Amino acid sequence: MKNPFDNSPTRPDHARKFWIAMILGLLLLFTTCCNKRTEHDGNAAKGRVTITVWAHHGKPEEWKTIQSQVERFNASQTNVAAKLVEIAEANYDTQVQSAAASRQLPDVLEFDGPMLANYAWKGYLKPLEGLPAEIQSDLLPSIVQQGTYGGKFYAVGTFDSGLGLFANRRLLEQVSARIPTNVASAWTIDEFNQLLARLVEQEKRSGGDGQVLDLKRDYRGEWWTYGFYASLVSAGADLIDRTKYQSAAGVLNSSQAVEALSNLRQWFKAGYVDPNTDGRAFVDGRTAVSWVGHWEYPRYRQALSEQLVLLPLPNFGQGSRTGMGSWAWGVTRECRNPEAALRFIEFLMRPEEIEAIVAANGAVPARRSVIERSELYRAVGPLHLYAEQLSQSAVPRPVTPAYPVITSAFQEVMAKVIEGGDVKNALDGAAKTIDQDISDNGGYAIK
Repeated sequence: MKNPFDNSPTRPDHARKFWIAMILGLLLLFTTCCNKRTEHDGNAAKGRVTITVWAHHGKPEEWKTIQSQVERFNASQTNVAAKLVEIAEANYDTQVQSAAASRQLPDVLEFDGPMLANYAWKGYLKPLEGLPAEIQSDLLPSIVQQGTYGGKFYAVGTFDSGLGLFANRRLLEQVSARIPTNVASAWTIDEFNQLLARLVEQEKRSGGDGQVLDLKRDYRGEWWTYGFYASLVSAGADLIDRTKYQSAAGVLNSSQAVEALSNLRQWFKAGYVDPNTDGRAFVDGRTAVSWVGHWEYPRYRQALSEQLVLLPLPNFGQGSRTGMGSWAWGVTRECRNPEAALRFIEFLMRPEEIEAIVAANGAVPARRSVIERSELYRAVGPLHLYAEQLSQSAVPRPVTPAYPVITSAFQEVMAKVIEGGDVKNALDGAAKTIDQDISDNGGYAIK
């Protein structure tokens, strides 16, 4: 299965890719405008309102499902038609920014949840008003958190993500490991470090190289924030002071953050981490533990069958914490028919449509009623831990317009952690970068 983080640009060729994306974005806008006009004229003749919908093209199965959902929506409507526009996941944000600059945003925009505050602050989005109460009351708390900025609800996801540890039960049992069964019983970081040492010893006795841990080193970009920011929170630190979202100093570069990331650095320095250049470290049995999200479940299950176990992330001192966040649907400021746009989003929130999309991408359903009848996520399902985490221990990435700078700065920190660099210096630099951005933007006061 393709992972959702492997399309992010690397730093050395970022500038070249940026301009390529800008050119492609302008071509896309030109094509979209022409198609939108033609489609609009055709539907106008039929007395139908046309809304343009931008969606990301991630996994092929997911994209096919979105296409089918649009077809079902159009077949169910007499006076509204949705025109789906495919946007490649790589550089998606760049294309949104280009469209916003030329006031060519679509009516309905799908976007990555952590970008919500930035888009809302810039005025790209309208508050999502009129979502039926039976849907709102059924949403996971994490979906509500992700969709809210400045006291207003802007977007809703049809699913959320799950992050944890997949492990090989047979290899854990060989070293007499305690196997956690829920969030509360997660391994402490000391237990986890001791477990890794025993697994390494066991593997080397069997002639292996001792690389027993898969941290998805082959992933790029947002993975390194999504995958590891919750470890800071678990240690008592964070990416930013969330009381007012005005400073990262003293939080991101706190002693707790340094200690948490020093653990990660040590795993790399000690040679515990498989480089995973072929993406098969866990399924080929080279590692006993894989730190990853829900999207790997189908492939891992096929490879390990009953030996596959899902476990919470380690407790770095303040309880196990995990990441969350998903793609979400919102209505843009350019939308001239918000009622039609809302009707489309309501359609996607139907239980049967949520079931269709999570069947394609393996994510956690956004509605609790859908989770209760899901074979994977209900109380006895093999992935129920993800649903438990989203209700108990998941932490959203900071809901602030400064998030693009925060995640970029933290990814730089993680690059230095992987290279064995000075953690404190890296965190000091990141905190300074973030605080400067907030200052440059007048504190990102809500407009």
